[in-house]
Amino acid sequence: MTTRNTDLLLTAIAPAIWGSTYIVTTQFLPAGYPLTVAMLRALPAGLLLLLLVRQLPQGIWWARVLVLGALNFSIFWWLLFVAAYRLPGGVAATVGAIQPLIVILLARALLGSPIRPLSIVAAIAGMAGVALLILTPHAALDPIGIAAGLAGAVSMAAGTVLSRRWQPPVSPLTFTAWQLTAGGLLLLPVALLQEPSLPALTTANLLGLAWLGLIGAALTYILWFRGIARLEPSVVSPLGFLSPMTAVILGWSVLGQSLSATQIFGMVVVLGSVWLSQRAQQAKPAPAKLATA
Repeated sequence: MTTRNTDLLLTAIAPAIWGSTYIVTTQFLPAGYPLTVAMLRALPAGLLLLLLVRQLPQGIWWARVLVLGALNFSIFWWLLFVAAYRLPGGVAATVGAIQPLIVILLARALLGSPIRPLSIVAAIAGMAGVALLILTPHAALDPIGIAAGLAGAVSMAAGTVLSRRWQPPVSPLTFTAWQLTAGGLLLLPVALLQEPSLPALTTANLLGLAWLGLIGAALTYILWFRGIARLEPSVVSPLGFLSPMTAVILGWSVLGQSLSATQIFGMVVVLGSVWLSQRAQQAKPAPAKLATA
């Protein structure tokens, strides 16, 4: 149990740090370059990790890494930015919070994991908690933004489950290096074609990019993929609810944004949903078999 709790805590660090993305992006980076920033977040970090591990994929892993890099980074971050630009932040985050439900269904289809009613309840509770945290009563609903948010959730959910199904005979550090590099390379031509060149970067810009790349991508995804390798996707995915909670706390503590009683209640609901999802997994009679072929 001690090892499992350690795995959970280490994995939870990743979404907690992801919650800093909004404040770093808005306070430290130039506005209007979402694809370029996403590429600069993934590719330099991936190449740096590749220099450390000095190991490339072999055989079928080239194709698998491209698929995973696209699902976990290229497609997911692209759709995330589309949703963020077309929807109020609260709506975009609430739509994306459907991901744990999708993970449960995909894990059943691809891994043979059982669907537990308690896991479904926990996922729905987490969505409700996120809505209480950041959804405003007068939020506008843009159909394209909603579609992008849902598609982004499906992409990340598929990447999470396939990262569990396709476990390479390498360390989480190497696996992260492969995926970040692949995701960044796939984003590179799109960013070059769709967006103008970045202006001269200030010291604040460079610090923001360093945080997003080295901490918000390299470190966090090493922990995230390590957790996926050791825990069931239905356990790992609900930890993502900690990201919007951290964002709200940072907005209150750093930017002086208001924190209402409803938001505090939303935090309690989010934490309760994460706890409930772990209880559901502990009731499992036997772990699902990994499919590595």
